[in-house]
Amino acid sequence: MGIFALIGIKTRENAMEVNKTIFYRFLNLFREIPAAEFELIGQHLQHKDIIPGQVLLQQGKTAKELFFVATGILKIVSTSEKGNDVVQFFIKENKFCTILYSFNSGIVAHESIIAATTGELLVFSKASLEALYDKLPYFKSLVESITQQALMDKIQMRNSLMGEEATIRYHKFISQQPDIMLRVPLSDVASYLGITQQSLSRIRRSYDSRLYQ
Repeated sequence: MGIFALIGIKTRENAMEVNKTIFYRFLNLFREIPAAEFELIGQHLQHKDIIPGQVLLQQGKTAKELFFVATGILKIVSTSEKGNDVVQFFIKENKFCTILYSFNSGIVAHESIIAATTGELLVFSKASLEALYDKLPYFKSLVESITQQALMDKIQMRNSLMGEEATIRYHKFISQQPDIMLRVPLSDVASYLGITQQSLSRIRRSYDSRLYQ
C-alpha cells in the first residue's frame, strides 16, 4: 500500500474520532452516558463522507440507515404531482436524519434523502442499531425521543411558512435558518419556499436594497 493511501486511511480514522466526540457531546445533552457505554455505541457506527447531490435514500426504497450529521447539510426531497423535486426539510449539524416512518416500520419511503453540501455523517444501520438496543435498552428510548422531537420541530417550522406570502416566507426562513441560506444552492432554498429561483432572486434584491437604504 502506498504512502498516500496510508495517509488517507489515517485521515479518515481521525475524522471518525473527531465526529464520535461530536456525537458523544450531543448525546450527553439529553442523557449522561458513561464513556465505556459510548465506546460500545461507537462500535456500531460507520463513517460516511458526502458530496452535494449524493443520494443517501432513494424515494421508493425502504430506509435502513439512521444518519447523524457531524458536518454538512442534508435535504429531504419529495416529488410533486407534476414530477418536480420539492425540498421539504433541511437537516444540518448535530441532528439525526432518516425517513422515520420507513425506518421504524419497514415500509417504502415517499421521500429521498440527498446531500445538499459536502459533509461527514455517522451512520447506524438498522441491524446494528437494533443490536445496540439489545445491549443498551435505554438507548432505544433516547434515540426515539430525540428523533420524534426533531421531526415535530421540523414540521412546526415548515408549517409556520404555509399560507404566507412569498416575501414573508423568505423573511421567516432567514430568521429561522440564516446559515442554511448561506450554505445551500439558491435553487434548494427556492424549492423549500415554494417559489421559483427568479422570484427568490427578486425578493433578495428587494430585501438587500432596503437594508442599505
